[in-house]
Amino acid sequence: MDMHSETFNPEDFAWQGLTLTPAAAVHICELVAKQPGMVGVRLGVKQTGCAGFGYVLDSVSEPDKDDLLFEHDGAKLYVPLQAMPFIDGTEVDFVREGLNQIFKFYNPKAQNECGCGESFGV
Repeated sequence: MDMHSETFNPEDFAWQGLTLTPAAAVHICELVAKQPGMVGVRLGVKQTGCAGFGYVLDSVSEPDKDDLLFEHDGAKLYVPLQAMPFIDGTEVDFVREGLNQIFKFYNPKAQNECGCGESFGV
């Protein structure tokens, strides 16, 4: 698939979508309940790290016009249309690792990840 900015139009594709595990959905609902005006979470990507791209999570008080909405058990996950080629098909989970609690991303498009886990390549 050729994804150069001159030729790629994300509106031309049928997306698989993103899924939330029950744990991720519960955590997003808890975040929304604690922050007045927040309606959900936005998952995007940015160029970073040694592998190329990193995930970015932001709170959403008003969705952007190009956001796609994925909802599970009342939790709303917004994804910018431009990020879909990099994260389509991703499962978002929320896990405990020792004393830490973090979102985990299981991305079928990720062909490699850096050693520290900060970034991925597609």
